Amino acid sequence: MSFLGFLLLGLIAGAIAKAILPGRQGGGWVITLILGVVGALLGGWIGGAIFGVGYDGFFSIQSWLIAIVGSIVVLLIYGLIVGRGKSRSRA
Repeated sequence: MSFLGFLLLGLIAGAIAKAILPGRQGGGWVITLILGVVGALLGGWIGGAIFGVGYDGFFSIQSWLIAIVGSIVVLLIYGLIVGRGKSRSRA
């Protein structure tokens, strides 16, 4: 997959992950899209390392699932980090 295709996949996966996750996540859409790209990268790395799967192409359902799951994981981790910082500052 080309760099631009991977970037577009990550951006869309980040938007889908934000729509899937319940509640409000910290950060705006720009942060979400950046985290989506990071999540797609993380999902591809974990998918290749653990399950031996990777990105087949932009229109492959496998690529989309890997990118979306990776984006969800990264958004959850980001939410935990940002959530802790807000609760500490209020104490």
